[in-house]
Amino acid sequence: MPNPKRIVLISPFLITAINVIVSFTFGEIIGKWAFIPIVLIEWILFMFFVFKYGDGKYSIKRWLQKPKGSIVWSILAVSMGLITLPLFLMHHGTLTHWTIWLPWILLALINPWIEEFYYRGFLLENTTEWKNWKAILFSTLVFSMNHAVFGINSEVNSGFTILISTFIMGLVWAITFKKTKSLRWLIFAHFLVDFFSLSAPAFLDLFETGKF
Repeated sequence: MPNPKRIVLISPFLITAINVIVSFTFGEIIGKWAFIPIVLIEWILFMFFVFKYGDGKYSIKRWLQKPKGSIVWSILAVSMGLITLPLFLMHHGTLTHWTIWLPWILLALINPWIEEFYYRGFLLENTTEWKNWKAILFSTLVFSMNHAVFGINSEVNSGFTILISTFIMGLVWAITFKKTKSLRWLIFAHFLVDFFSLSAPAFLDLFETGKF
């Protein structure tokens, strides 16, 4: 039988590979709207691994406990959530139609929970035997790598800016989880990023066109 630990470590690369295939396949069919099947499929995969190779609901309950240690780490994590505030201030006018603002708000409400459960909770708890810096770097790199997939169909989400910004956020959030043993404030910080970054308009490159 396959080694469960090895499957866990391979899982982020497998998910990213599937996302690339989905991105190209659906990109040919529905263009920039391919972000919807990408997100839905990866959500299913994230939660599959959390429940199949983790403790499922028991892990989630543990991850949502009150943060330990200094509150400074939680404050730093939440401050990362304000990085994308300028995008919201400059481009909130793109939320002109329900087909734009509905996926945007749903992504902001759902995505932070699922991504934090997988990238910080699941992956970091399955690399506890590693040195902290290795586990943090691994979680951060695969987090940033997966977000680069959205640049296949979206100009706004392509380039080094996305890689660098997601790497910095992932690094701070991974360290914070190691310090606090909690995802509470990380989920809120992630919500702020997804909310202020105007995900759907960005995926559709409405920042560039300024219209729907």
